[in-house]
Amino acid sequence: MSDLNDPRVLFAAERTLLAWNRTGLALIAFGFVVERSGLLVRALAPDSPAAKDSVVTFWLGLAFIALGAFVAVYSCREYLVVLRTLTPVEYPPGYDARWGIAVNLIVALLGSGLALVLYWR
Repeated sequence: MSDLNDPRVLFAAERTLLAWNRTGLALIAFGFVVERSGLLVRALAPDSPAAKDSVVTFWLGLAFIALGAFVAVYSCREYLVVLRTLTPVEYPPGYDARWGIAVNLIVALLGSGLALVLYWR
C-alpha cells in the first residue's frame, strides 16, 4: 500500500498505462503493415519467390496484432494492481482514473477484431 499521499503517484501510473497503450497501438499497426506487405509483394512481382511466402507475412502480421491486443489488456491489469494500492488522498477530487482502462480495452477489442477480420477474409 502506498503512503505517499501524493497524486503524482497516480499520474505516473497513468502515464505508464498510456505508454503501454501507444506500444499496443504500434504493435497492431506494425502487424497490419506486415500482414499486408505479402499482398503488396504478390501484386508487384507475382512470379518472385517472395510472393509465394506471403503465408509467412500473414501469420507474422497476425501475431503482431495479437501481441498488441494482449499488451493493451495486460497493461490494464497492471494499472488496476497499482490503483488498488493507492489511498483516497492520492486521487484528486472528481478525478476518474478508469478512462485509461476503457481506452486500452477498446484498443484491445478493436485489435482483436482486426485480427479476426484479416483471418476470415
